Formats: sequence, structure tokens, C-alpha cells
Amino acid sequence: MTTTEDFHHVYVPAEKPGRPTLLLLHGTGADEHDLLALGRALAPEAALLSPRGKVSERGANRWFRRLREGVFDVDDVVARSGELAGFIAAAVDEYGIDPRSLIAVGFSNGANIGAATLLLHPGTLAGAALFAVAAPLQDREPEKVDLSGKPVFLGTGRTDPITTADDARLLSRQLRERGAEVTLHEHSGGHELPPAVLAAAHGWLVGSGLAASPAQRGQDASSARAEGGSV
Repeated sequence: MTTTEDFHHVYVPAEKPGRPTLLLLHGTGADEHDLLALGRALAPEAALLSPRGKVSERGANRWFRRLREGVFDVDDVVARSGELAGFIAAAVDEYGIDPRSLIAVGFSNGANIGAATLLLHPGTLAGAALFAVAAPLQDREPEKVDLSGKPVFLGTGRTDPITTADDARLLSRQLRERGAEVTLHEHSGGHELPPAVLAAAHGWLVGSGLAASPAQRGQDASSARAEGGSV
């Protein structure tokens, strides 16, 4: 059974009650401190849960093994996403996190493990913002899990040589086929997170309703129905 002690991690409580929790998933060679500033920029008052990947590639922290650049060990992706899902469940209990407001935010290798967790453990996350992301199962078709209504933001660079825009489009298709509400934001750059993409992700987060508490989202839905609108 996975516990929070199985992963080096940082937990920063929310600055106001009812704010979401961002699960920050770093890229290759980084650690649990790398995306804290990104989390604050994306959702300034949110709680931050930031673990460190447990795989070492020539001393660089990663979330799963790869066979070579761009070719993943998909069996290891499956196993490591299970470990991460176990850590998330333990953190939910230990820190009193509301899983209905738990949002994965990842870059590159961290975005890929976040996508794998969505596809393989769909009840673990409420949504995700994933940057420089690829389809983590590659040419292995994911099971037909139910992701109905889960908001997902994907950021990809059309000149990214590492995680290509075609990779992100494949992931977008896989998520949409399983019911996720996907926003695919393509930019002209490479393997990076430009300020304009971060701003778009912030707007997406606010618009998705994930930045509000589940109680507030319920109130907003009730108001919309009372006014004859749809949500």
C-alpha cells in the first residue's frame, strides 16, 4: 500500500477555504520544487501538492522509464501511474484534500504521467492542465474508461521536437473519445510553456469551474437551471 512517505513531496495548504488542490508534476531532471511558482501563477490561492518522480535516468528525476528519446516503456508507464494514484489517495486522506477539486498540472514527462493517470485511473483527478504533453500509452489503445465532463487543457508547440503536436493531438482524441472536455491550445513554439499559454490555461481553469469549490459549482449550476440556461 502506497503512503505519502513513499514519495518526496511538498504540500502547501490553500490560502482560502474551498480552493482547489493542484497536483504539480515536474519534467525530466527537475524535482518537487520546480513547479511551485507555476502553480501559484495558475491558481494563486490553491493548495499545492508536488511529489518527485521516483525513476532516475542518469541522475535525472523522471516519472517512468523510456527506451530512448520519444519511445516510452509503456509497461512502466502503467505501473508508475498506479504508484502515483496510490500516493494521491494517501495524500487525499492525510491532508484532507477534496478529490472533486484535485487538478493535475504537469510539464513534459510530468504532463505525460498526469495524462496516464487520467486514462488509467479516471476517478483520481477532477481535471488536468498538461503542457508539452504526449500520448503516454503511445500506440497502445487505452481502455474505454469514462471521463465524462472532466475538463482538460493541453498545451503543445507546433515546432516541439520532443513531444510533438501530433502526439498531443492523439492524446486529445483519446481523451475526447472517453468523454473529457478537452481544450487543445497549440502555439508556434517548441518544448516550452510560453506566457500566452499559461494565461490561456489560467482562463481555462476559471472558466471550467474547477477553481471554485464543489459547493459553489453546485450553486452555479442550480442558478443556471433556474434561469433556463445549460451547464
